Amino acid sequence: MMNYTIANLGKSYDLELERIVSEIKKQKAKTVLLQLPDGLKPWGLTISDYLVAETDAKISIWLGTCFGACDLPNSDADLVVQFGHAPWK
Repeated sequence: MMNYTIANLGKSYDLELERIVSEIKKQKAKTVLLQLPDGLKPWGLTISDYLVAETDAKISIWLGTCFGACDLPNSDADLVVQFGHAPWK
């Protein structure tokens, strides 16, 4: 059984969470929508809990499909953060 903790997340993925925390604070975002590919969705609550603890923003997780950066959900969130499995170049 997988233990979904920040420590275990860091062993499997480099999601640049500190960079996201910095961006949330810089933009003074009160609401943030996380868009995760299916492989990262099991980590959604772990990521959300971490971001809430670091920023006090309200975090929502998009549970619909995500086929890449062009697949942006319609949202009233102040900031949308999309995650993927491949590095952005």
